Amino acid sequence: MLMTLIQKEMMHHILSVRFVALLLMCVLLIPLNLHINYHHYLQRQIDYQEQETLEDENALKDENSEKPEGMSIKFKLATDTNLEVSKVILKPTPLSVFATGLESALPSYLGMTRNGITRGEASLSTAPIAFLLGHLDFVFVVSTVFSLLALLFTFDAVAGEREAGTLRITLANSLPRDIFLWSKLIGGYFVFILPFLMSVIIGLLVLVLQGFPLSESDIFLRILSLICVSLLYIAVFFALGAVISIYFDSAKTALIVAFTVWVFAVLILPRVGFLAAQIVAPTSTAESVYREKTAKRSELRAALDAERGKMMSEVFSEMQKSNPSQGGTAVFTIGPEHMEKMNEKMAPFEEEARVKYRDLATQLDRRYQRERKYQDTIGVNFSRITPTASFIFLATDATQTGQAKKNTYFQTGTRYYETLDTEIFSKISEGGFGHHNMEDIPATMPPPPLVEPTLGETFQHAALDLLLLCFFAIVLTTVAFLKFFRMDI
Repeated sequence: MLMTLIQKEMMHHILSVRFVALLLMCVLLIPLNLHINYHHYLQRQIDYQEQETLEDENALKDENSEKPEGMSIKFKLATDTNLEVSKVILKPTPLSVFATGLESALPSYLGMTRNGITRGEASLSTAPIAFLLGHLDFVFVVSTVFSLLALLFTFDAVAGEREAGTLRITLANSLPRDIFLWSKLIGGYFVFILPFLMSVIIGLLVLVLQGFPLSESDIFLRILSLICVSLLYIAVFFALGAVISIYFDSAKTALIVAFTVWVFAVLILPRVGFLAAQIVAPTSTAESVYREKTAKRSELRAALDAERGKMMSEVFSEMQKSNPSQGGTAVFTIGPEHMEKMNEKMAPFEEEARVKYRDLATQLDRRYQRERKYQDTIGVNFSRITPTASFIFLATDATQTGQAKKNTYFQTGTRYYETLDTEIFSKISEGGFGHHNMEDIPATMPPPPLVEPTLGETFQHAALDLLLLCFFAIVLTTVAFLKFFRMDI
């Protein structure tokens, strides 16, 4: 009986105008979207390779240059604390074709300076007009377009038949209510996902023909995971549409309520969560932290310069006392022995200044990271009251463009900076007159690779979002059945 009712429901949807509109939208929207985003990815890949080549050429030039030019970068580091020694360059991921995520908002590189980490321009800043209209990618299409279509497929599943009077006739026979409702949900869902899966397959074929590395195991499994999560998200809105259809007698009323719920669940509430987080937990900006560290280093350098000037005055006074016959107008030259003594006397002051700056920079960085983490946590948890936020968090993590990518990127930059600070920055004194041998200090060090989390680690990080999607689907389906069982026909 259930299979017969499911087939009847499927035929009802297939013969409707809604199915034709859904089919055309899927076949045109998803493959075209993937095709366009793949060309954008190829352009970002070219930009990344050119930037990598430029960095390699600069590093090779510094290594092959002869003295004293070979040590020029070290002397520049001593005098210019904003000089970028090296960069951690953001590599675009092939899966950004499916979800742009945070990749366009992340800085194109993290530059390593003695004052801290600088940030390159993001894609959002290089093409701000284009991003006014938002990102059009696979995740956006599923989270926005298909969620609305799912509600349009189910808003009259029960309300329409109840309004037409066919529901009373159907249930007057010996037909259990649960069988009737299951047939509505399963039949409508199968008809809905069939064009969706067809369009995804066509889109993947278009990508493969253009050279997309679909055969790589990690990429294939992540895309398969993304499709499964999308099907679960669509099921949540099918259950939500069934609840609305059961609670209202009129199909027109159910349609208005369904559209209102969609606007709040998809467009408003996920964004309100982060707006509320900015009010509840405001943070300073990365630029303000960098400026604060720069100001502190300038203050410490000024103090060291004053101390060095004081020592040089003492040296001139000693030289005048040792040569009183030359008079006060004589010109004295500071020899290597005097410079060595000055460096020995300045060493404790420079070490003290370095420790002060290191402690202050560490304190500022940790404070900024705590503020950002607290604000992000509040925003993420607030937005999770809707299934749309959970789906986007889970989908972008699966495509390596979400929170996990952002955390890995900045953690890699922080570790690299700490290594440079230990091996290079801490051994270079202010003004280049330090007690360290400049020839023993490396000019730079290659940046570490950006290690992406595995698929297992990704789902471990996004386990809460997956559980929330399952929770929404189960709870909404349960509510639909309980209300339908108690409903007067």
